Amino acid sequence: MTEPAAALRLRLAHPVDMPVLSALMNAAISDLLTPFLPEEGVKASFEIMGLDSQLIADGTYFVVEVLGDDGGIAGCGGWSRRATLFGGDHSAGRDAALLDPATDAARVRAMYTHPDHTRKGVGRLVLEACEAAAAAEGFRRCELAATLGGEPLYRACGYEDIEPFSAMTSSGYAVPLIRMGKALPITLKR
Repeated sequence: MTEPAAALRLRLAHPVDMPVLSALMNAAISDLLTPFLPEEGVKASFEIMGLDSQLIADGTYFVVEVLGDDGGIAGCGGWSRRATLFGGDHSAGRDAALLDPATDAARVRAMYTHPDHTRKGVGRLVLEACEAAAAAEGFRRCELAATLGGEPLYRACGYEDIEPFSAMTSSGYAVPLIRMGKALPITLKR
């Protein structure tokens, strides 16, 4: 007998969620990148990944809650109208410049699923919400920086490679990433 799928609820993140989100992100990085990177690479990933509180302040960051007895947060992720492609509050190279929806791609950012909730639709739920919100603001494309662990989800959701690149960390480790993009359906404003 298979276990019934948990009911999931999507909502916007709030500053009070930040400690739980940080713990979830740490668990996801530690557990979900190990099949793709050596121990040194997983450790280095913490330098370029993590919580971006600007997304929460902008109202563009989502939380997926598990409804039921145990509850909890199954995942999180968001989108941005700002130029930064990836990284947390502590990451180098951030750029808060606003993007132009007519010419720039919205950024899908900081997608994490708790290791206990992988392959349950959490990532797709967040990704669909991000794309719909960006399209509603007039963006015609989304771009993201995929980890090797996240790339299969994005590819399955219609994202295509733009270019592979690496984020160099202070330890000298080059964390492999893939810049990916997707055209969004045009929504008519009423």
